[in-house]
Amino acid sequence: MKLLMLASENDALPQGKVGGIGDVIRDLPRALAAAGQAVTVITPGYQWFSTQPGAELIGQFEVSFSGFNNEIALFRVPGKDPVLGVEHLVVEHPIFGSAGIGKIYCNDPPDKPFASDGIKFALFAIAVAEAFKLGLLGEFDGIHLHDWHAASFATLRALHPNYSCLQSLPCVYTIHNLALQGIRPLRGDNSSLQVWYDGAVGEDERIIDPRYRDCYNPMRAAINLCDRVHVVSPSYAEEVMRASQPEEGFFGGEGLENDLLAAQQQQRLVGILNGVDYASQMRAPISRDELFHMMMSQMREYAAADIMLQSVHGLAADRLKELLACGDHQKLLLTSVGRISDQKMLILRQRMEDGRFAIDAMLETLGDRGCFVMVGNGDVMLEQFLYAASKRHPNFVFLQGFYADIGQRLYENGDLFIMPSSFEPCGISQMISMRHGQPCLVHAVGGLRDTVQDGVSGFCFAANGLLPQAHAMVEALRRALDTLQNDAMKTQQMRDTAAALRFSWQAVVPAYLNDLYCA
Repeated sequence: MKLLMLASENDALPQGKVGGIGDVIRDLPRALAAAGQAVTVITPGYQWFSTQPGAELIGQFEVSFSGFNNEIALFRVPGKDPVLGVEHLVVEHPIFGSAGIGKIYCNDPPDKPFASDGIKFALFAIAVAEAFKLGLLGEFDGIHLHDWHAASFATLRALHPNYSCLQSLPCVYTIHNLALQGIRPLRGDNSSLQVWYDGAVGEDERIIDPRYRDCYNPMRAAINLCDRVHVVSPSYAEEVMRASQPEEGFFGGEGLENDLLAAQQQQRLVGILNGVDYASQMRAPISRDELFHMMMSQMREYAAADIMLQSVHGLAADRLKELLACGDHQKLLLTSVGRISDQKMLILRQRMEDGRFAIDAMLETLGDRGCFVMVGNGDVMLEQFLYAASKRHPNFVFLQGFYADIGQRLYENGDLFIMPSSFEPCGISQMISMRHGQPCLVHAVGGLRDTVQDGVSGFCFAANGLLPQAHAMVEALRRALDTLQNDAMKTQQMRDTAAALRFSWQAVVPAYLNDLYCA
């Protein structure tokens, strides 16, 4: 089987990753290739990938977009770690560099969500469709679209008269983040469906947002128009067919539950867990002294070029120095690595009855038994919330930014990984942590429920409502601390069990072949 995958990220290319989708697009094609399949991955070039050594121009063509004929360049680019059976292509146009050279996403203002990225990825979809029509991509047995960024390809395939030739190929769609749907106006805006495609796409009910009737929803379009719809864990596949109730702390179908329920009834909805790489060489843990000194060194290097980070990093460095000075390195190390978003922070920001935030209750429960180190960046207001919490609590270190090596060292050296997501389609951080023998404390939702077993490989909590969830999280932490401090045998058993678990890509490839690509 020969497959074409469309995605916004690809960590097989230099700086091709922002979130978990980049890991998937790096690892899934490799696993499929090892099983005898051939995979071509295509992304926008972001005015970056096409400039890398070894990039090869293989075609140029024009496509009508937003009222103009736009020249597109198609490149073949080498991966960082080439794999037989996996090919990487990028399409280039100045619009793909609109966020800056090499930047994948734009930060649009709240009054125009997805406006810049909407233009970028709408052009990406029609550029790939045109390249396919012209025969520049070769022949394939199926097409695999990933998240809203690639979803407009399904719209063009079904509704644009120039691309009806694509309908003969099976097309599957993977939802990595249902909360981000790429919604834009149908018309009347320079970033709208009818402007992008010059009025050639009819306003079919299946592509219109169910809540905002004057808007186009790329994700809904792909759910309704593709032959198979894939969500990235079995438990999440169950959750998305129920309406979201944010006030109760439940995040299900995000307004698209009826479409997903219909897909399930039509036997088009498939839940397959993502995998994680187990082939990488495992490094031995390092001492707490080495870890903290390494963190401070990288923080100084990172903050030197950004004055806005210096106060945040200065406080983090002071906290690490205090921990080093105390001389007691037997204290527990709690860790967290990931994107700072409402998905990850909602329960931590929940107010308790006495007015404290849930994160304050957690840190007070931790007390002088250990320290909590969190690394990540994202929403500016949430970053400020975490910075304020670190000022209140000497046992909390918040390191703002994306530091791959620090993050990896925390996975390798922590005693307990904290992941209280309000929803989690799959999650990869918990699998990486367990790979290194670090038990996790998780909210038992989505992929977290499918990968962490309470009292066996980690600690789970669940409750209905945000305040009960906050209490359950703090109680789960109390249980975890008691176990880690007072029961060495059980702690070692949990670490060994977590390290022995395998959520490999090789294990799920048969499900991809039999359940997803069988359309």
